Parts: sequence; C-alpha cells; structure tokens
Amino acid sequence: MLLAIDAGNTNIKFALFDGLEIAARWRIATDARRTGDEYAVWLLQLLELEGYKRSDVTDVIISTVVPRALHNLQVLSSKYFGLEALVAGRGIVPWGLELDVDEPQNVGADRACNATAAHAGHEGELIVISFGTATTVDHIGATGAYHGGIIAPGINLSLDALVAAAAKLPRIAIEAPATDNVIGRTTESQMLIGIYFGYVAMIEGLIARMKAQIGKPVKVVATGGLAPLFQQHAHLFDAIDGDLTLRGLAILYARREGRA
Repeated sequence: MLLAIDAGNTNIKFALFDGLEIAARWRIATDARRTGDEYAVWLLQLLELEGYKRSDVTDVIISTVVPRALHNLQVLSSKYFGLEALVAGRGIVPWGLELDVDEPQNVGADRACNATAAHAGHEGELIVISFGTATTVDHIGATGAYHGGIIAPGINLSLDALVAAAAKLPRIAIEAPATDNVIGRTTESQMLIGIYFGYVAMIEGLIARMKAQIGKPVKVVATGGLAPLFQQHAHLFDAIDGDLTLRGLAILYARREGRA
C-alpha cells in the first residue's frame, strides 16, 4: 500500500492508499522541527489502530511546500518503513503536466498535485480552488496544463490578523451564519458576517473574473476543509474533493508504475 504525505504550511496529511482509493487518513499540525522519530511514534500507533501493520506500507511519496519538513519525513520513511521516499515533482516522479507560467520552478507542489487530480477526474477547462493557509485559485486547461492562478490570504490567516490588530474583538469560530442576513446585531455576529460573506464575495468575484478571462465553459473544483462551509450559502463550486492533493500524489505514483 502507498503512504502519501502532503506537507502543508498548517497541517501535514497522511493517507494510506489501496490503489487509488484512500483506506485511512490522518493529519498532524506542521512543525518543521518534528523529527522522524516523533512522526513514527504518532503514525505507527495510528496505523495499528486502523488495523494495519508497518509492513503493509510498500511505498512512500511526499509532496511538500515546507522544505524544512522534507528531511524528517524522509527519515521517517527510511528508518521506520525501510523505504526511500519518492518526492513529487522530482527525479523519477515528474509532474507530467505543462507548467505554463513564467516561473514554473516556483509552482507549489500542492497546486501541481491538485491540477493532476482535478484533470484526472474532470474534463474540460477547470478552476481549482484550495482553502489552506493561503487560498489559491488556479486555471487548469483542458489538456491538463497549469496556466497560473491567484494567491490570497487564507480565511484563518485573515481572522488571526483581525483579532491580533483589534484589541476588543474576540476570537470566533469560523462557521456559516445561520441566515443570509448581512446586518449583524452583535460584535460576534458582525465579525462572522464580515469574515464569511466577505470571503464568499471575494471567491465569487475571483471566479467570475477568471471565467471571463478564460472565455470558455469552466468547471469549478474546490478542495480544503472549508470548501463545504462556503457552499452552504453560495453554490460556488461544481465539485468538492477534500483529498484532492493526496489523490494527486496517488495518481503520480500510479503513473510511474504505469497503472494510470
């Protein structure tokens, strides 16, 4: 079975794949100082709780946007699974898609994985939105080429900045407002409306501008834990896949093996 690891700025996600299907998944907060030994103490126990043995892992593939975390994840793979981890976009695991941008070497590994999985699952022109530490909006062409996109502050980052800069504003949970009412009557309700519907308006506007520039029918695919939250009051997306990056890793691995 394949152990796919997606190291993001906020969380590191682990998934055990049986072919292209996820058999189990886990996540841990990103800490570039966490050692391979510390990952192992955590992960090996979780594997056992799900009914898997260490020997069930036959390959490891890593995608990371946190360079300092890569070495310790490679140590986890070599020391505890006896495997040399594959790294997405490097060596024998090329992206396999055209990076049609001015700085292809700077395209985030997560965005390339998202493009790979989205193109494999959907036909035609695509807009892929990922809700993470940053919110990214990317254009994937009908051939699977990555044509660039947009980087905006993530919603949690925006909320953190607001609370840190305004002494009397409380920290609130990010959730969908109970109604479509946009005139709040308490400080907390006003904050929630501003964060939630402000973000909805931003996403609506960016999608509309990108669709106008593409000039062809486009399907919008979203990933990240907050995607379903924003779909509740505004049907922004045609499809939601919270595991898009991990699926991209599994597809890259399968292509290397000639199975996809």
